[in-house]
Amino acid sequence: MVFFNKYALGILFSALLAYVSVFISKLIPYNLIGAGVFALLIGMSLNPFVSKYQIFEKGFGFTSKKILRLAIILMGISLSFGQVVEVGKFSLIVMVFTLITAFGGGYLVGKLFGMNWKLSSLISAGTGICGGSAVAAIAPVIDAEESDIAYAISATFIFDVIMVVLFPIMGRYFNMTDLGYGLWTGTAVNDTSSVVAAGYAFSDIAGKFSVIVKLTRTLSIVPVVLIFSYINERLIRKNEENSLKEKGEAVIHLRKKVDIKKIFPWFILMFLGMVAIKSTGLIPEMLSQSISKISKFLMVMSLGAIGLRTNFSKLAKSGFAPMVHGFIISALVVIVSFLVQMVIGQI
Repeated sequence: MVFFNKYALGILFSALLAYVSVFISKLIPYNLIGAGVFALLIGMSLNPFVSKYQIFEKGFGFTSKKILRLAIILMGISLSFGQVVEVGKFSLIVMVFTLITAFGGGYLVGKLFGMNWKLSSLISAGTGICGGSAVAAIAPVIDAEESDIAYAISATFIFDVIMVVLFPIMGRYFNMTDLGYGLWTGTAVNDTSSVVAAGYAFSDIAGKFSVIVKLTRTLSIVPVVLIFSYINERLIRKNEENSLKEKGEAVIHLRKKVDIKKIFPWFILMFLGMVAIKSTGLIPEMLSQSISKISKFLMVMSLGAIGLRTNFSKLAKSGFAPMVHGFIISALVVIVSFLVQMVIGQI
C-alpha cells in the first residue's frame, strides 16, 4: 500500500504517455521516428505542468531508473550469441572501428567544445552502439543528469532521421550489394527503428541483414557499461582527493583499488543471462517476441519519465554544441564504416 501511494500515479502517468507515444509513432510511415523519441519530447513539453504536483515525482523517478533497468534486462531476450557468429568476422571488424571512432572522436570533439564529459560520452554511446538504449544503459553508471540523457537522445535522433532518407539513396548511388548495404546500415545508423526503416527501404534482404548486425552491435553495451562504471568511480575518487588536498588533509586512505563489487552494474549480468537463455533455443519465438515488445514498451515508459523530469530551460543551457557534437560523430561513424568495408572488400 505504501508503494502504491508513493509511486503508482507517476508510473501510471508514464505508462499512459508511453501508450500515446507508441500510437503516434505507428502513424509515421516506415516507423521513421521511434516511440521513445515521442515519449521524451512530449514528456519534456509536459514538465512545466506536472512538476507542480509532487505526487508524481517519486513514480517518475522509479520509472526512469528501476523500470529502465528492467527494460534493458528484458532487451536481452531479443539477442543471442549465435547472432555474432551468423553476422561473421567482417561485421565485427567494422564494429570495432566504428566504436573506436564514436568514443575516441567523441572524446576529442567533446574536449574541443568544452562539453561535460558525461553528456559527450552519452552522445558517443548513442551514436556508436544503439541510440536511446545505449544512452539509457550507460546513464545510471555515470550518474548522468536527466537533461544530459534527453539531450544525448535528441542529438542522435536528428541525425538518424536524416540518414533514413539519405542511406537508400547513397546505397543505390554506390551500387552497393544487399550484404554491403545491410552491414553499412547496421553499423552506422543508431536507433533500431531507424535501422529497420533504412534497411528495408533498400531491399528485404538488406533489411534483414542490417537488423542482425544492429542487434549484434547492441551486445557491445556490456563492456562499454563496465568501462564507464570504472571510469566514473575513478573520477569520483580523484575529485575526493582533490577536495581533501585543498583542505590540506591526508589522502593516503583514498589511494586504493576501486571496489568492483560496489561499482559493478549487476543488471548487466541479468541482461547477459537473458541473452544466454535466448541462445539455448529453448525459448519459443512467440514468447521471445512478446517479452521483447514488453521491453520496448518499458523503455518508452522510462524515456517518457525522463522527459517528464527534464526542464527544457535547463536543457537549453547546454547550448548548440551537443547537437553539433552528435552530427560530427555520426558523420564520422558513417564514413569510417563505409571506408572499412571498402578496404575489406564488402562494397
